[in-house]
Amino acid sequence: MRLANDILLNAALTLIILAGVLLLIRIWRGPSMLDRAVAVDVAAVLIIAGIGVDAAMTRTRYYLSIMLVLAFLGFTSSVGIARFIASRDRAGTKERP
Repeated sequence: MRLANDILLNAALTLIILAGVLLLIRIWRGPSMLDRAVAVDVAAVLIIAGIGVDAAMTRTRYYLSIMLVLAFLGFTSSVGIARFIASRDRAGTKERP
């Protein structure tokens, strides 16, 4: 059973690292500010997933509060960026009659 857990956790860690590399490419090439904002939100999710994998590997539950705080910060930052972009776009449309 321990071997199956190790294999699954290593596979999850590999997928998280692969997603992180693809995410960096999206941040680098993102044609718009919104693409980069979504990529930063996904980065927060990947960090939380990585902490979760580490918590499962070390069998500690102390990371749960850190994961909750990071999830809250990721959510609020995404909402803030979305509101900023929406207000910027609204202000930009008023100037173009």
